[in-house]
Amino acid sequence: MAENRIFSGVQPTGNLHLGNYLGAVKRFVDLQEKNAECIYCLVDLHAITNWQEPKDLTENTLEVAAAFLACGLREKTSIIFNQSQVKAHSELAWIFNCVARIGWMNRMTQFKEKAGKNKEAASLGLYCYPALMAADILAYHATHVPVGEDQKQHLELTRDIALKFNNDFKVPNFFPVPEPIIEGTATRVMSLRDGTKKMSKSEASDMSRINLTDEIDLIARKIQKAKTDAFEIPEKREDLINRPEAENLLTIFSSLTNKSLDETIKIFCGSDFKRLKTELADLLIEELKPINQEVKKLLKDKTYLKSVLKEGSEKARVIADPILEKTFEIIGMVK
Repeated sequence: MAENRIFSGVQPTGNLHLGNYLGAVKRFVDLQEKNAECIYCLVDLHAITNWQEPKDLTENTLEVAAAFLACGLREKTSIIFNQSQVKAHSELAWIFNCVARIGWMNRMTQFKEKAGKNKEAASLGLYCYPALMAADILAYHATHVPVGEDQKQHLELTRDIALKFNNDFKVPNFFPVPEPIIEGTATRVMSLRDGTKKMSKSEASDMSRINLTDEIDLIARKIQKAKTDAFEIPEKREDLINRPEAENLLTIFSSLTNKSLDETIKIFCGSDFKRLKTELADLLIEELKPINQEVKKLLKDKTYLKSVLKEGSEKARVIADPILEKTFEIIGMVK
C-alpha cells in the first residue's frame, strides 16, 4: 500500500469552469508538486448516470483532458486517464454494491438533489453512484482524496465500505480508510447570478459561470454583470452573513491571490463593488488567458490527447489490477 497516494476524479460533462479550476484542478496541480503519487481520473462512467450524447461525451472527455494539461498537470508526473479504460472501477463497484447497505444509499443527499421530485425516473446508476465512487478510490488503495464540501458525504460512505469489507472478510487494513483533503479558500465557488447556488455547468445561464474557454472580453463582462448588493464591502467577515454574492466574489479574489478572506476584506472594506469587480476581472484574465490558449492548442491534436489517456490508463491498471485480483481472492472467487 502506498504511504501517500492521492486520487480524484472530474466528470467530463462539458466545459470546465472557474469552480472546477479553483476547487479542484488548481489544487491537483499543487498536490502534484508534493511528495505524493497522484492519480487523476476523467470519470466518464459517472457521466452517463444522466444521458450523454455519445459524440458529446467523446468531445467533452478530450476537452477536460486538454484542460487538465493546460492547467499544469503533467502526464509524466501524475497518472491521467479516463475511468472506462480501467475495468477495476466497474468490477469493484459491483462488489461494493453488495457490501454497501440500502440505508446508507438512502441517506445520500446528492441523489435527492439531482433526482429532484421525479426520483422514480432517475437511473439506477445515479442512485448507486457512491459505490462506484468508492471503487474509484479504493481500486488504487488511495490514502487521500481532495474533495469539495458536496462530496464529503460520499467519501464518508467510501470509508464505511472499506471498514465493512475489511471486517466482513477479516482482512484488517486491506482497503485503507481514505482521508479527505479540504483546503484552500475557494473549495466551493458559487454562481455569479445566485450566490446561494454552486457554480455549475448545468445552470441555464452561461453568465452564471466563468468557463476556462471564455474569451477575455467575456470574462470581464461576466464579472461586471455578476450579482452583488447595494451595500459597501464590510470590515469584518461576520458582516457578510446573508450577503452570499459579496462573499463569493471576495472568496474568488482570495483564492486567486492566495490570501485569506479576512485579508481580502481589509483590502476592499468601505468601497463599493466597482473596484473589486475591476481588479477581480484583471486577475481572472491574467490567470485564465494562458490556460485558454493552451486548451485551444491541445484540442487541435486529439491524437496526442488520446495517447495521454491511453498511457495513463496503462499506468492505472498496473496499480488497480493486482488489487482487484486480491479482492476476488479474498471473497473466494475462483480464478
